[in-house]
Formats: sequence, structure tokens, C-alpha cells
Amino acid sequence: MKKLFMTVVALMGATTLFAQSDIVATFQQAVANAKAKNYTEAIDQFQSIIDESWDIEDPDANQQKAIMGAKKFIVTCYSNMGNAAAASGDYTAAVEHFTMAAETAYLYDDVAAMNKNNALVGQVYQAQGADAFNNGDYATAIEVFSKGFKADPRNTDMALNLARSYFNSDLYEEGMGVCSKIAALNPDKFGEAIATAKQLMNDNTNNQIVKLTEANDFDGIILLAGSLEDAALAQKVIMQAYYNKKEFAKMIELSKAALEAQTSDEGRSDIHYLAGVAYYESDNFDAAKAELLNVTAGDYVEVAKSLVASMAE
Repeated sequence: MKKLFMTVVALMGATTLFAQSDIVATFQQAVANAKAKNYTEAIDQFQSIIDESWDIEDPDANQQKAIMGAKKFIVTCYSNMGNAAAASGDYTAAVEHFTMAAETAYLYDDVAAMNKNNALVGQVYQAQGADAFNNGDYATAIEVFSKGFKADPRNTDMALNLARSYFNSDLYEEGMGVCSKIAALNPDKFGEAIATAKQLMNDNTNNQIVKLTEANDFDGIILLAGSLEDAALAQKVIMQAYYNKKEFAKMIELSKAALEAQTSDEGRSDIHYLAGVAYYESDNFDAAKAELLNVTAGDYVEVAKSLVASMAE
């Protein structure tokens, strides 16, 4: 029995040594399959190398090269399968393969490859959602673009179309949420997208204000402003709401904080104009004139000049 036991142990040791030395040959076969676009077979072979590597305590240089190569090329195979699926219009398969590539890259600490494949997931969803968006099917566009935005929030073209889809579906808060995330990106890299997002926020906030104003729901406007992440816009909206309520004393009270919140010449000029009007309606013409003379940019320049001129008559 003792002799038989030792023979079995020896046989197991020989099998392990064979597996360890065989991974180099397996790697070469896997690379050949990958070059021949036999990606499924190549992936299986690369995975077997990775699995077997856990049993190798001290891999030699060739084994290390095979193991590291397997971790790199398995990601490439998944990504190439995604490219092929996307080219054929099979978006579902493309997303599946790019997602596997990103997850595998994350597993093996390849951050660059993970980000690249997440971006490719986003691009597939962007292409998939484009037809729905262009055809006015905003519900489908939201469903698709949301998945892409989750995969790659830096795909600002898609993110802006997601925001537009929300706004066009009367989902104001959701659209504002997406725009706020775009606005928080690095302005040196995403300046144009940030400007577009802020314009969308302004335009659609104005649309909401018009709707609430038509319903004489001025308190609703103030409540809306409280939900805005953009402090400058929020303060301007609040000032306009109190103007509509004809609460001029409240406007004057809030004007300093509203002015401090502004980040542009146009924004500051708008607050000076609203404060000037509040003083004017309160018959404090000297204070009104001082505010209105500071209106030097934006849409109210000419109106402010006319009011100043009227007070001089």
C-alpha cells in the first residue's frame, strides 16, 4: 500500500509540472486563434492559462509572459467581438462583449482598458438610441441613453441627448439632473458641453417658469428654484418669482445674496435690473438708478437705459 500511495503522489506531481510547462504552448495557440479571429476558442485558452497560473508558485520568465499576455489578450478578444457585433448591427451582443471586456480588464487591474471598453459600451448605446431620439420616441431614447450614460458619463453628446429626451418628455427634474452632472465636469476638457448643458438648464427652467406663471403659481416657482443645483440660476428664479408676486421689499432683501451668487456679467446684470425695478416700484428712484446703471450685459441693457432716462425727465 505504501508503494502504491507514493506512485499516486508522484503521478499527481508530474501532471502539475506538465500543466505548468504547457501554459506557454497554450498561450501560443491562443494567440494564433485570436489572430485568426477564433475569439471564443482563444478566450477559453487564455482563461485556462489564468486559472492554471494560481497553482504556479514561482513561474519562470516564459510562464510570466504567458500569464500576463493571457490577461491582456482575453480583454482584447472580448473587445474585438464587440466591434464585430457592432459593425453587424447586433447592438445587444456588442454591449455584452464590451461589458465583459471592461469587467475583465477591471478584474486584472487594467484601468485604461476598462475605461476604453466602458466608453465603447456608451458608444453602442448612443448609436442604438439615435434612431429613437431622431424619430421623437423619447421614452425609448431615455431607456437606451440612460444605460449608455451609466457606462460612460463622459460621453457628453449622448448625455446631452438624454437630457433633451427628458425635457421633451416633461421630465424637468431628470433633465436638470443630467445637465448638472455635465456641468460638474472638467471645464478645460468639456467646456463646450458644459456651456450647452447650462443653456439647456436655463431654457427649460424658463419654460417651467412660464408654465407656472400662466397658472399664477408663483410659490411653485420659488419651490422649483429651491431644487436647482445651480445657485446663480436659483437666485435669479427666486427674484423673478417675487417680482411676479409684486413683493418688491422681498426682492430688495434678497438682491445682495442673489448678486453674490452670480458667476457671469449677464447674471449680475440681470440681478441689478431686477433690484432696480424693485426699488423703482418702491419709489426709491436714487437706489433704482444706481442699480440700473450697473446693467451692462444681457437682455435688459436697453430696458434699463429707458428706465434711467424716464427718471431723469
